[in-house]
Amino acid sequence: MENMKILIVDDDVDLTKAIRATLESNQYTVVTAADRATGMERVKSERPDLLILDVMMGTWHDGFEMSREIKSDPQLKDIPILMLTSIEDKTGIEFKSTAGDPKWLPVDGFLDKPVEPDVLLAEVKKLLPSKA
Repeated sequence: MENMKILIVDDDVDLTKAIRATLESNQYTVVTAADRATGMERVKSERPDLLILDVMMGTWHDGFEMSREIKSDPQLKDIPILMLTSIEDKTGIEFKSTAGDPKWLPVDGFLDKPVEPDVLLAEVKKLLPSKA
């Protein structure tokens, strides 16, 4: 079976490297992008099995916009999105409770940064479609 492909879209290079190492050591193929525009290009060209998405990149809401764009696209809408962010620490606003709302925050999972590798892997396994 081919390794499942995960796209990480996050402008934090160090965090991206750490997540990549965790995922690759668990036999996932990892593709990365550091901003929304590149992330959208990679979603379309790579067709990942899962997207791990930050919120605050170029703007404080890039991840929100990207998740809405993906979930409104008939060809991309079935790609699960795991939002991994520290937005609550930065803004003081709790967004986790709105995760999954189709208009406000159409994501399939939500984790706060920093995240322990075992917690991340458990959420990834939960969200990935099974390929038997």
